Amino acid sequence: MTKLSVNINKIATLRNARGGNNPNVVQVAKDAERFGAEGITVHPRPDERHIRYQDVLDLAEVVTTEFNIEGYPDKRYMELVKLVKPAQATLVPDPPDALTSNTGWDTITHQSMLQDIVAELKEAGCRVSIFINPESKYFEPAKETGTDRVELYTEPYAVLFPKDREKAVQPYVEVANIARELGLGLNAGHDLDLNNLAFLKHKIPFLDEVSIGHALICDALYYGLENTIQMYRRRLEI
Repeated sequence: MTKLSVNINKIATLRNARGGNNPNVVQVAKDAERFGAEGITVHPRPDERHIRYQDVLDLAEVVTTEFNIEGYPDKRYMELVKLVKPAQATLVPDPPDALTSNTGWDTITHQSMLQDIVAELKEAGCRVSIFINPESKYFEPAKETGTDRVELYTEPYAVLFPKDREKAVQPYVEVANIARELGLGLNAGHDLDLNNLAFLKHKIPFLDEVSIGHALICDALYYGLENTIQMYRRRLEI
C-alpha cells in the first residue's frame, strides 16, 4: 500500500501572503489527516517563505500520521530535525535561494557528507530518505550512505508524461527495481498529480510513499480538500 503524504507548504504560502493565521496551517494538517492523508510533509526553507520553523514545532505537537521534514541539511535544519524527531527526514540538495526542488543528490560526489548526515539523523531516531534523480549510477552510492529510502525526483516524468507516458516512466521503473534489489525503500515526489499518479503506481506498485503538495492544493480549490485527498488516495489503490 503506497502512502499519501500531503505537502502543506502552499497552505503556508497563502497564509503568509496576507499575514495573520488564515488559513491555519496546523488545522489544515489535522484536517488533512482526518480526510485520509497518511502523512504530512513540510519543507522549512531558510527564508521561511512558506513553512516557518515555528510551524514545524507546532505541527510536531499534532501530527498523528507520519511527519516528514524535507530540507537541505544545513546546521539549522539538522538542529530542527533532531529537536522534533519526525518519522522521516528527507534530504534535498536545494541551495537556499531555490524556488523549488529541481534535482536530486549526486550521491557519488557527496557520499561521504551524506553518510555522516544520515548517521546523525538515524541516531536521532528518524527514518532517512535521499532525494535522487532516476539515474542508476546514483543508487549504489546512495545505499552506501546508510539511508533507509530514496525519493525519486519525478518532474522529468511529469513533463514527458502527456507526450509519451511509457518513455516517461521507463527510467523510473529501471531505477525502482535497482532500489528494491539494494533493499532501499522507495518514495516519489514532485509534480505528481491526478493525471499521472495512477500510471506511475501501476508501473511501480511497490512504492512506499508519494509526497504531493502543489497539484493537490490546486485541485482542492475546485474539489475541496477532503474530496481531493480521497481522489489522490484512489489513484494509489490499484
